[in-house]
Amino acid sequence: MNIQRWIARREPDWQRLDALLQRVEGKGLKSLGADEIKLLASLYRSVSADLARIRTTEASQTLKHDLQALTARGYNQIYQGSRRQEWQSVTTFYLWGLPATVQRNFGYIAVATALFMVGGLIAWWFSWRDPSFMALVLPAELIHKVRDKGELWMGSIVGIEPWASSQIMINNLSVSFAAFFGGVMMFLPQVPLITPPGVFTAYLLFTNGLLIGAIAALVQQNNLAYPFWAFVFPHGALELPAIFFAGGAGLLLARAILLPGTYRRSDALKHYGLEAAQLFGGIIPMLVIAGLIEGFFSPNPAIPDFVKYLAGATLFTLLFLYCRRKPIA
Repeated sequence: MNIQRWIARREPDWQRLDALLQRVEGKGLKSLGADEIKLLASLYRSVSADLARIRTTEASQTLKHDLQALTARGYNQIYQGSRRQEWQSVTTFYLWGLPATVQRNFGYIAVATALFMVGGLIAWWFSWRDPSFMALVLPAELIHKVRDKGELWMGSIVGIEPWASSQIMINNLSVSFAAFFGGVMMFLPQVPLITPPGVFTAYLLFTNGLLIGAIAALVQQNNLAYPFWAFVFPHGALELPAIFFAGGAGLLLARAILLPGTYRRSDALKHYGLEAAQLFGGIIPMLVIAGLIEGFFSPNPAIPDFVKYLAGATLFTLLFLYCRRKPIA
């Protein structure tokens, strides 16, 4: 290969790529038209091939270095620019997309919340009327600690906060995953029966409500309700709504299978599945923040209980206002 002749033939493309990159570096990718963006990508590929070829020749090191720098600039603008766009899309989703998704699917979230609340009220009512009911729902060790020793159990977190926080996050994510995928599961744990989609989601929400309701009655009967709710409220202000969102997402999936409406079932799964995935994806940051609060803030004995109540009320109010956000016209 006549290297000088080849360089003379290819140099105009290098110059064109350099000119385009200077515009992008100065004014951003939006400064290029659609045809220019296609040209930028084409020139980048051809110059990358030129670099690979010239490395096998005896061309000057200066030329090799210049081509390497040119392709590196092209890579940064094309691929790093797309990554910036991806991050912008994520930011836009959490700023506006998630609130809109919550508003569109509020009915499913409300049903999920109602299932939890009904379970809680039933357990609370029966725990007051029949003390033996509580033993059906709660571990005997927990009942003994609260009723006989007059102690709560959250102090065990103090001193192991990082480990406890990570375990709490994992547990909350597991419950949320189960509530979400329960929309398509057709069985209950340890029950050899086929059930309709969504039953597992409803079962999970209801039984978790039973657990909270029984605990609420237990701590109230033993005059420990105030410190107990001071512990629960800060992280619960995010954790419980996140689980309700996951439950609503699971019910959306069940709706797609059971009641596709005017859609074909496959199209219904695509439509409602996308809504459910967006709803479920939005709760991940909520659960991470809730896990940090539950591990480090809620059990901290140095923080007064009224401050914990105030923190919980503030977080819940902010979440409520966030979910009511309307897109800017």
